[in-house]
Amino acid sequence: MKYAWSILPEEWKPILVERGLRAFRADQILQSLYRDYISSWDEATTLPKDFREDLKREFPITEAKLLETSESEDGTKKLLIGFADGNSVETVLIPATGRFTQCISTQVGCAMGCAFCASGSRGVVRSLTADEIVAEYLIGRKFGEITNIVVMGMGEPFANYEETMRALKLINAGKGPNLGARHITISTCGVVPGFKKLAAEGIQFELSVSLHAPNDALRSELMPVNRKWGIDELLETCAEYTTKTKRIITFEYTIIKDVNDSRACAEELARRVKRVPMAKVNLIPLSPVDHRPDFKTPDEKTLLMFLDVLMKNKIQTMLRRSRGKDANAACGQLRLRHIDKV
Repeated sequence: MKYAWSILPEEWKPILVERGLRAFRADQILQSLYRDYISSWDEATTLPKDFREDLKREFPITEAKLLETSESEDGTKKLLIGFADGNSVETVLIPATGRFTQCISTQVGCAMGCAFCASGSRGVVRSLTADEIVAEYLIGRKFGEITNIVVMGMGEPFANYEETMRALKLINAGKGPNLGARHITISTCGVVPGFKKLAAEGIQFELSVSLHAPNDALRSELMPVNRKWGIDELLETCAEYTTKTKRIITFEYTIIKDVNDSRACAEELARRVKRVPMAKVNLIPLSPVDHRPDFKTPDEKTLLMFLDVLMKNKIQTMLRRSRGKDANAACGQLRLRHIDKV
């Protein structure tokens, strides 16, 4: 059985013909799914009733429910989405002038175990299927027209590569939601084999890498993935990726008070990043998480010092302000709160 939201637009006609169904209905199906945004085949009233029954049997629409919404004073919304097996994931909607960004998850939980991330504090349950990832997008779209997607929610996208790419290709497809590739950013914690796969796709998705430390000793402490793919191998792979694709890589660096926020860390980070052509850095003040009360957000003076060091080293850098702190917006917190209540 194939779920409707996992089928790429170009696959519909041959699938229908193979099952003895009428090929010209493919365009009507796509209209219903991605222009009318139906959540049940019963809503596809442009299709004959008997054909809708065929679609229900052969290509069901994924069961996904909005379980909970948490909204911040700054307009950020965190949605908890539940699936048929009882598992749930988070997606976050972030409004800004001229943009409405959705942060999407690719796994239930995460196996990477980054020290400051609530998603990985209880491990990974399972990966999402492509149709479940698309369901996140479609539920988020009910709150407004999505202009950008960042695959920075729960899970490691490169650990669920095939399903994640199928979902993103569908969201990018002209006869699908038609969101431009350059408006879709994939974030990895540094799963090196995924870089070559993505480079070979030939699609202009943006790529960001969670770095969070300037050396192996500190990064291995914060991010266990570094014990498998150390920082030298990671940065060499990033350099190869930018050379092959001519695409910028963004390094994400979460600043944690008295952990990775020193001037020495900033200077070492600048030296490291210079090894990668076409690179930029996003500095992110830590959003505190319940399972690590010892991790604190640095003060403004420290944040500006860190920014100044990188910019003086001619590193393209942005200091991002945390959004949605009062909406449990640190990744994974809303899901954990929901689990603990059940």
